[in-house]
Formats: sequence, C-alpha cells, structure tokens
Amino acid sequence: MFFRWDWLRPVLTAPIVPTLGPVHPHVLTVDLFEDILRAAVIDRSFLHYDKDRRWSSEKDETVLCSDVVHQPDHTLIPTLTRRGRGTVKVFAYGHRGSVVDEAAELAMKLAAVHGAMRARVVRPLGPEAGFPRGTRIQLKDFTAGPCPDLGGPVRPVTDWPTAVQETFAPFATAMAADGLAFLHVQMQAGRCGPVLAAAVEDRIVGAIGPMEVRPDAIGCPQLMPQYFAVLSEARGQGLGRALWRAAMHWGQSHGAAYQLLQTEVGGPSDRLCQAEGLTSLGFSHTTSA
Repeated sequence: MFFRWDWLRPVLTAPIVPTLGPVHPHVLTVDLFEDILRAAVIDRSFLHYDKDRRWSSEKDETVLCSDVVHQPDHTLIPTLTRRGRGTVKVFAYGHRGSVVDEAAELAMKLAAVHGAMRARVVRPLGPEAGFPRGTRIQLKDFTAGPCPDLGGPVRPVTDWPTAVQETFAPFATAMAADGLAFLHVQMQAGRCGPVLAAAVEDRIVGAIGPMEVRPDAIGCPQLMPQYFAVLSEARGQGLGRALWRAAMHWGQSHGAAYQLLQTEVGGPSDRLCQAEGLTSLGFSHTTSA
C-alpha cells in the first residue's frame, strides 16, 4: 500500500480523485487512490467504474506515480494528459497555503520533463469555503424523496416527430461549446443512452443527456453525468428546470441511487441545482501553474 489513510483522509476537503473526478463520499477510501496508481501501471487502462470509459477505449489521463508527494500534512498527485499539446495537472491536497505553490512548482517541472505545454494545479476546497471559485460538486440523492414526472415539452429525442428530430443537428452545432456537438456524434453512432430534448414551435431548443445508470466503485447505481444546454434565446421560460427534472425522474425510475454534478460556481446550472436543494460537497478550483 502506497498511501497512508491517516495522512490522506484529513486533507480530503472535497471528494475529488485524480483521473476519476468527483466521487460519492461513500466510496472515498484509500483503496480508490490505490486503484488509480495501479491503473497507471497498465498504460492507458480504465478502472471498471471510470465514467470516462463510456467515450473511449483508452484512458487519456494517467497518474505519474513516481512523482507523487505523500507527507503527513499534504499530498500532491500529478497526472499527465497527452491529448492536444499535453497537460500536467497536480492535485493539491493540504490545508496550509504553501501547498498550492509547491504544486505549481511540481507541475511546471513535470510539464517540462514530459513535453507538455500546459501545467495546472487542481485545488479541492471544502463546502465551507468562504469565496468558492471554479466548479461546485453537487449531490442529488434519489433516496431522499420522489422525483415526479412534470410533463411539459420534454421527451426523448427519438420520441419527437421526425421533423423535430432533424432540428437537433443545428441545435447541437449552436451549443458545441457545451458538448452537444460531441454528444450528437455519439448519438448518431449509437454509443450512448437516450437524450431528452425540449422543443418549442417544432424546434429543439434544449437537451440533457445521455441518460445512463452505471455502478460506482462499490456497486451502487449512479446516474452518470450529462451534457445539458438550452439556447440563449429560449432561456427564462423554465425549460432548463423542466429538462433537469425530467432527467432526475428518469434516473430515479431507472434505479439510480444518486447523481453527482459539477456546475460552474454562479452559473445557470449552479443556481438551478442550488434552488433544487442539492447538497454541496465542495469545490474544485483549477489554476495555471
């Protein structure tokens, strides 16, 4: 065993694991951190519960095991992504302020060693953070109460008339920055679950998906993260809330126990999730080294 849990657990202010992202607190154990090291030994291998395995046959981000810093009061875990021009990220766990500077120094050093053009520091912060930035990690617990189907102009894309379905392509192109163009490619290839869409006047103006439930590290059914977007000209009509509630109804009715969401602090999705009563588990703030 590489990690000492009595060193690592006190500095895990938010349930963020390198290469995996946010996880449910009930799976946050030393075994999870040991797993990401073991996966790094097998080049580009996926853990069986890694959400990214939906999209690729090879894992793009891997832990640089020999460069991990593990001390009683802080832990630095560097990862390397070779996609594009390459990125080194150092996950900085620790309470003292200097841990960010140490992580930045390590990130720049490793970026030079591996020929990566970008060096980043990922700083997990607890839910009590006074001035949160970056992304908020939110938990939707499907066991806490019912998620009713409210109806409205939301249904799976394939349930809309053909003429309406054909408007998904221009919608996806318009919302490419939110991942909808990528999602459309996956839909056309039949590589993902259903996508829910909202239509106004026979034109798709919002979507959330894919809808998929998969087991987490301990076998608990989790509603996987979705792409979620509404055209700017269609906002303010409650369509985002209708889409989100339809997705939660789908997840609960298909046996999911929970969903983890990442929302930009202060953004529309963040405000929606806060208004819907989701539990904040902390924050993830990424900066250039």
